[in-house]
Amino acid sequence: MKTTFISSIKYHSARITLQPFLGLALPALALQPLITDDTGTQGLGGNQLEISFSQDRANHAGETVRTQSWPAVYTRGLSETLDVFAGFSYAKIRPGATGSEAGGSGNPSFGAKWRFYENEESKTSFALKPEIIYPVSAGRESAGLGRGKTSGNLSLIVTQELAFGAIHLNLGAGRNRYRDVLNNPDATTTRASIAPVWDVADQWKLALDLGTESVSAGGIRTRTNFAELGAIYSPGKDLDFALGVVRSSGYDDPRTTTHSASAGLTWRFQ
Repeated sequence: MKTTFISSIKYHSARITLQPFLGLALPALALQPLITDDTGTQGLGGNQLEISFSQDRANHAGETVRTQSWPAVYTRGLSETLDVFAGFSYAKIRPGATGSEAGGSGNPSFGAKWRFYENEESKTSFALKPEIIYPVSAGRESAGLGRGKTSGNLSLIVTQELAFGAIHLNLGAGRNRYRDVLNNPDATTTRASIAPVWDVADQWKLALDLGTESVSAGGIRTRTNFAELGAIYSPGKDLDFALGVVRSSGYDDPRTTTHSASAGLTWRFQ
């Protein structure tokens, strides 16, 4: 159950605050480093541990913010079609000349993924993924490390298996809530993404991930699009190594552009 972080930058007077948020968090079977989820679950009694490292560089109005993050997600299969997961992260933020460095833990999360429909003949499946995002302290919210009030996401996941591999589709909505509503008003998000994944060899998968997210806060609506290229190497059925590069571009004025690179490991065990 992988969680991917997309970062948005909010500018308040002379300071920069980096507000990381859980974008399309992906519970998946071997789909690090993608942002789009699949409908796969661990099965009854199955476990999965995912750890990763990502480096982001966001540019906005001549300012550059660099972020390093270390997310980890543990997943447990309660049945053949139901998983529960818990996610944790640590981040280090290095803003431009107008800000100071910050580091600490981000928002912990807890959720589930339920595959409620699958058709063996057509190889089509559907799943729902609700997620609760727990708050960080007022100090960590002010430093840009997370949201200070309980937030949440809900995603619909569709997987279609095909001759070359599979295509995954996600549709989601969420609510981001903050203590400091003067500078960070509560936001409503809607998301859509699609990811074709190619089985190029017995141990290799390649993927293209495309998506968009709309955020409405304080009467202002902004939109961010992203594109990712990913590669997954599986030396065995229970271990995966993943690499990904992402470019996201916001449609605010002036525009925010973020480049990210990530490396991750997924281990499945009983």
